[in-house]
This record gives sequence, structure tokens and C-alpha cells, in this order.
Amino acid sequence: MSPSTPFLSVDLERMQANIARTADAATARGVALRPHAKTHKCIEIGRMQLAAGAVGLTVATVGEAEVFAAAGLDDLFIAYPLWVDAGRAARLSHLAAVGANISIGLDSVEGAERVARAGLAGRVAVRVEVDAGHHRSGCDPSAAADVALAAARAGFDVEGVFAFPGHAYAPGERERAAADEAAALALAVAAMRAAGVAPRVVSGGSTPSFDAALVLDSPVTELRPGVGVLGDAQQWELGSVRETDIALTCHATVVSHAGGRLVLDAGSKVLGADRAPWATGHGRLLDHPDARIVLLSEHHAVVDMAGGALRPLGSVVRVVPNHVCTAVNLVDELAVHHRGTDAEPAAVWRVAARGRNS
Repeated sequence: MSPSTPFLSVDLERMQANIARTADAATARGVALRPHAKTHKCIEIGRMQLAAGAVGLTVATVGEAEVFAAAGLDDLFIAYPLWVDAGRAARLSHLAAVGANISIGLDSVEGAERVARAGLAGRVAVRVEVDAGHHRSGCDPSAAADVALAAARAGFDVEGVFAFPGHAYAPGERERAAADEAAALALAVAAMRAAGVAPRVVSGGSTPSFDAALVLDSPVTELRPGVGVLGDAQQWELGSVRETDIALTCHATVVSHAGGRLVLDAGSKVLGADRAPWATGHGRLLDHPDARIVLLSEHHAVVDMAGGALRPLGSVVRVVPNHVCTAVNLVDELAVHHRGTDAEPAAVWRVAARGRNS
């Protein structure tokens, strides 16, 4: 029996095609894949990515690492500069004790000294984050050697360097962001080599910059795309994914035609509230590409059909959330359909790492 709306659905055929296409592209370029599992937070999807050739998974938090490691997906990179407190230190030590291969991010000498005081040397590996132009976290590329040396002198295995070209999440910026990342990583690699801490792993990437990164003369040895496995309205609008690549939608029922528009029973509590300044709506309809969600409340979405015919009351439409990562984190389960048009789900997958924010 199909669940009551609203619910999130995975089109298995499309998702598997996305996984295979990404893996093939990375193989052709000769780089490793370490997909970011914060997008799906789902053990089954992580297993499929590893089966397709991924060397491991990227996660956002220690909590996400614990969930995936407990399921045997235990080669994990926590891709943020951790400020390790006593609780996190104990949890990371436990992961190491049970055999998980954990790498963590650092972007300061102070951060390296702190993880050393926490007794994590020999238990986790580290990677130095550099700022590639997004200006969120990451040290200046010229300072990567200082952070790497501080970690190495404290007894850590310094695996390498990484960056996140987050400014690719804007119209027309994908190629520039990928080039910025390549340049930043090249500077960091040179600085680290000169200091005697040569990186084995040079990690970068995001879904919008992925294709551009593959054609550049770049030192990257590993890429970490996340959203592309499922797709979302933002990436569709940016051109990073095609309409036919969208593998996750929210099934919602038309409950009203008030004002000559569709009113759906899915709001921000299942779609998420993210809307980039450049986005043309709060979400899109997969089967009506010109339609836009123009008003979003907690439990309802109002859709302007852009001149298209209104769908009948009681009919079900497939909504593409703006940001798939936040939408997935709002639900306990994903309904899995072999094809998105199938009436009944073939399986239900638990969003195992939902809410693991620390």
C-alpha cells in the first residue's frame, strides 16, 4: 500500500543511473570518489555507492560517522574542521577501537593542538582544509603547511588536503569555482611538499563543480559530490543535473484550487525551507517543469502552474524540493519505487543518520 501523502520517494532506476554515471566519469578521469552521505543519510544508498567503486564515504558529523560505521561502512571522512570536545574525543576513539578508518578535517594550528591534547594521535588521520573561494571554513592555501606540520609533529597521519568550492552553488559559477579550487589545492600541495609533509590525498568537489573539475588540470585525487545522487530543484535550475536525473521527489496531494492555483498538502516540514536568493521558487513539479511553488507554509505549498491546466483535486503530484539534503533530514523513511511512476513502493528505507547533528 502506498503511504499517505506527503512522503519522500526515491526513483531507484534514476538513482542507480546517477551513481553509475558519476562513478564512470571519475574512473575515466582517474580520480577516486568519496560521495558525501549527508545528502541521503541512508545505509542502502551508501552501500550502492561503495559497490559502484567509491573508496569510502564523506560525512558531516561524528554522529553520521557512527551510524555508517555501525553498518559496516567504516571508511569515513568527516569533512569539516572539528573542534574536538571531550565527548567527541571519546566517540572518535571508540570508532577507532572498533576498527573504523576515520579521517577528520582541520584548518588551524590550534585545532591540531586540540585534537592532539584529546589523545587522538594514532587513532584518526587528518586532512587540512583550505579555502578555495567559498570563504566559509578552511585556511589560506599558503598556511596549509603550518597546519599539516602541527598535526604531523603531534603524531598524526596527515593524509592530505581538501577544499569545498561552495561558491559553485550560484548561477554561472560552476566553472570558476572549480578553477578556484584547483588553484587553491595546487598552492596548498606545493606548500606542504616544501615543508616535507607531502599529501597523499588531494580532495575536492561538489555536485555543481563536479563536471568542471574533471576536465581541469588539477592536482585532485579524490572528489566528494553529494546532491547529484538524488538531485534537487537548485541543481536542476543551475544545470548541474537534468530533469531526467531527479531521483527524489515528494509525493503530495492537491487539496485546493483556491486562487486558481494548486494547493498541496506538503509544506516546509517535509520539503525544507531552503530557497537561494536566485531560485525561482520554493520547489518545482517534476512533471510540470514550468510550474513553481510560490508560497510555502508549514504544511501547504501553493503552486503557480504558469498557464498550465490545474491538476484535479485529490490527484498526486511529484514535488522536487529545493535542497534535497535538508528535505531528507526531515523524514524517518524513504519510499523506494523501481520507477518514479510506479503506484506502489517496492521497499522502504530508513533515514538512518537523520538528526545526527553532533
